[in-house]
Amino acid sequence: MKHDFKEYTLSQLMVTAAAREIADGEVVFVGMRLPLLGYLLAKSTHAPAAIGVYELGIVRDSVAPEPILTMGDLPNLYRAQWLADTADAMGLLQQGAVDVSFIGGAQVDRFGNLNTSYIGGAKSVETRLPGSGGACDLACLGRRHIIVMNHQARRFVPRVDYITSPGYGNGCGWRAQKGLPRGGPSAVITTLGVLRFDSRTCEMMLSSTHPGVTVEQVCQNTGWPLKVADDLTETPAPTAEELAMIRRFDPAGYWSGA
Repeated sequence: MKHDFKEYTLSQLMVTAAAREIADGEVVFVGMRLPLLGYLLAKSTHAPAAIGVYELGIVRDSVAPEPILTMGDLPNLYRAQWLADTADAMGLLQQGAVDVSFIGGAQVDRFGNLNTSYIGGAKSVETRLPGSGGACDLACLGRRHIIVMNHQARRFVPRVDYITSPGYGNGCGWRAQKGLPRGGPSAVITTLGVLRFDSRTCEMMLSSTHPGVTVEQVCQNTGWPLKVADDLTETPAPTAEELAMIRRFDPAGYWSGA
């Protein structure tokens, strides 16, 4: 789906929003699809000292010399700093060495809990989903994580049917009670806007709407009375430099073309 302004796609806008969440020098557990491009964009613009960790066990301090569609593509292995395995990559998480990661889900609730296991709950399964993979580890052990997903009422629910990857549970203080001293979601990048979490309540709130999107549209696609930040803004559009970089990394528009 092309954006109304026809200058960039919605996916390119989301990639740009993801990239802007990465600070220079951070260790990033990269992920696939839009987060993969988001890391490459950040690394090539405002965060040249960022380090990429890939689930396969690849660690890079430089951008792959050719476009990649998946983390396992050969250019991503070329002159990597470390070619290890998944256990080594997850070990970095356990050590607290990962600053930020990206994950998604079939459902998310107002405290940022994610469900990728069961629709209907474990005892009354309506749809069985793929499960956690490494997402629960990222949500539990990284210093923070960013959620990227489509914004629909059936996905944004008051309470997830099953917590696969914990956010803030039932509110602030829950993570510490459960033995999770660090981490938690810091942002939710969706097809309609960017949401963040209230520092007092840990409840999700609308921080910015994408160009052409109204607050009413976001609320209509959210399954609970969504709070709106007092300083609500519009998500900044990708710059010409950012678009050029995204097209360099994804020349055929495989991930970012729609």
